[in-house]
Amino acid sequence: MIKHALRNFTFSPKDDILSGLTVAIALVPEAVAFAFVAGLSPMVGLYGAFMMGIVTALFGGRPGMISGATGATAVVMIALIKGGELMGAAQGIENGGLLFLLVTLFMVGIIQISAGLFKLGKFVRLIPHPVMMGFVNGLAIVIFLAQAGMFRKPVLENGAKIALPKEEGNGFITEWLQGPEMWTMLGLVALTMAIMHFLPKLTKKIPSALVAIAAVTGIVIFGHIDTATVSSFITDGLPDGQQGGVSGGFPAFRFDVLNPALYTSSNLLFMLPFAFILAAVGLIESLMTLNLVDELTETRGSGNRECVAQGSANILNGFFGGMGGCAMIGQSIINVNSGGRGRLSGISAALALLVFILVGAPVIDKIPIAALVGVMFMVVIGTFAWSSLRILHKIPRPDAFVLIAVSAITVWQDLAIAVIAGVIMSALVFAWKNATMIRARKSTKEDGTKVYQIWGPLFFGSVQNFNAKFDPAGDPDSVEIDFIESKVSDHSGMEAIKTIAEKYEALGKKIKLTHLSPDCKTLLLKGNENFGQMIEESVEDPRYYVVTSTLDKEV
Repeated sequence: MIKHALRNFTFSPKDDILSGLTVAIALVPEAVAFAFVAGLSPMVGLYGAFMMGIVTALFGGRPGMISGATGATAVVMIALIKGGELMGAAQGIENGGLLFLLVTLFMVGIIQISAGLFKLGKFVRLIPHPVMMGFVNGLAIVIFLAQAGMFRKPVLENGAKIALPKEEGNGFITEWLQGPEMWTMLGLVALTMAIMHFLPKLTKKIPSALVAIAAVTGIVIFGHIDTATVSSFITDGLPDGQQGGVSGGFPAFRFDVLNPALYTSSNLLFMLPFAFILAAVGLIESLMTLNLVDELTETRGSGNRECVAQGSANILNGFFGGMGGCAMIGQSIINVNSGGRGRLSGISAALALLVFILVGAPVIDKIPIAALVGVMFMVVIGTFAWSSLRILHKIPRPDAFVLIAVSAITVWQDLAIAVIAGVIMSALVFAWKNATMIRARKSTKEDGTKVYQIWGPLFFGSVQNFNAKFDPAGDPDSVEIDFIESKVSDHSGMEAIKTIAEKYEALGKKIKLTHLSPDCKTLLLKGNENFGQMIEESVEDPRYYVVTSTLDKEV
C-alpha cells in the first residue's frame, strides 16, 4: 500500500501545491452547498470533503483526481436523512438523520471496497465513447446550472428569511439578484474569467485560477465592493440569527455512531437500499471522472484501486462525521489544468481545506462568490466536448442519439442513470447490428450434400435469423453446416445449433457440423453426447487452426 501511495507522488512540487491550494478554495462553496442540499451542517460537508480528499489522494487509483462532497450523492441523501430523523425520533435516537447517514456510509464503503477487490472497476473501460462524450457534456451543463444559485439571495419578510415548504426540501425561498447587485456580480465573474483566459498566454508558472481568485478578492476588499462572499453565502443558508463561516475544529470521532440502537434489523433494512444507490452513484461518477482525467493526462489510472480508496474514505467519514462523497469532475479539471498531476496536488488540496477550517477562516470567508463562480464557468467551458457539436452529423445516427440522450438524462435525472441508460442503448444498438450480420452461403457438393457456410456471429440476437436460413423439410438427406467464418458466442447460439440438428435428426436426415470452435464442441457434447456423431473432428483445413488458435488467445 505504501509503495502504491508513493507512486506518482508528484511531478512538480510547486505546481502540485499551488493547484491544490486553488482546488481547496473552490471546494469550500461546493461542500457547503451540497451539505445544505442534504439538510446537513456546513461543517459536515467540509469534513466530508477533507476526508474524501486525503484518503483518495494518498491511496486512490488516479493521481491528480480530486474527491469530495458531491451533489450527485447529496441528492440521494435527502430522503435517507429525512427518514432517519423520523425513525430516530420514534426510537429515542437524537440527531437520527445524521447518524443514519453515517451508518449508511459504513455500508457504502464495504460495497465499494468489495467492488474493487472483485476487480469490477475495470468495466468502466467498456463505456462507449458516445456515452463518455454525453456524460461530460451533461455534467458541464449541470455545473453551469448549479452556479445559478449563486446569483440568488433569500427573500425577506419583515426582515426574516422565508423557509421553503417541507415538500420542496431544505433551505429558504430565494429571488434573483437585482440592479447593481447583479451587475457587480456579473462584472466580477467576467473579470475572473478574463484573467483565467489571458494569463496563461503570458505565463504558466502560476495557476491562473489562483491568480484570478486572489486578484478579484483584493479588488473587492480594497475597493469596498458590496457583493456576496463565502461567509455571506453560508449565512444565507442558515436560520436567522446564525452567522456563517468555515471556522471549526479537527474532525472528532463520533462515539454516538456506535449506539447499538442504530443497528436493528429494521434500521439496517431501511438504510441498505440507500447504501447501494450511494455506492453505485459514487463509483460511476468516480470511474467516469478517472477515465476523463486519463484522457486529459494521457496516462492510465487504476479503477479497482480507486474503488477501494473511495470505500475506505466513506467508512472514515462514517466514524468522523463527514457526509462522504466521490470524485469531483469540476475540481479535478481545475487541478489538472492548473498543473496538478501528482498525488501531492490532492494531498495539498485536502490539507489546505483543513487549514482553512482550523485557522484560515478569516481569509477564506472574505473571498467573493463571484470569483469562484467565474472559475467554475471556465471549468464548464473546458469540460464541454465542443468537438461533439461538429461531429454529430458525421458519426452514425445511433451514436449521435446516444450522445444527446446521455447529455439530456444527466441534466434531467443524474449521471448514474444517464451512464447506465447510455451503455444499455449502445449495447442494444451493437447487438442489433450484429444480429443482422449473420449469413448462410449455400452450395451443393458432388455427392448431393447441401452445405450451409455460416458467416457472422451466432448469439442471442442473431438466433432468429440463423434459424430462418435452414429448410429441414426441403433439404436433401445429407446436410453440412460449416462454422469456419462464424463464432458461437453464447448459450443461445449453442441451443440454436442443437435445435436445428434435432430437426434434421427427427426427419431421418444426416447432419454434420464442421469447424466448430473447441469451446463450442465441449459445451455441445456436455449437453448431449449424441452430438459427437454430428461434429466433424478430423479437419485438414489450415484456416480452422488459425481461427481456433485466435479464439484460444481471446479466451
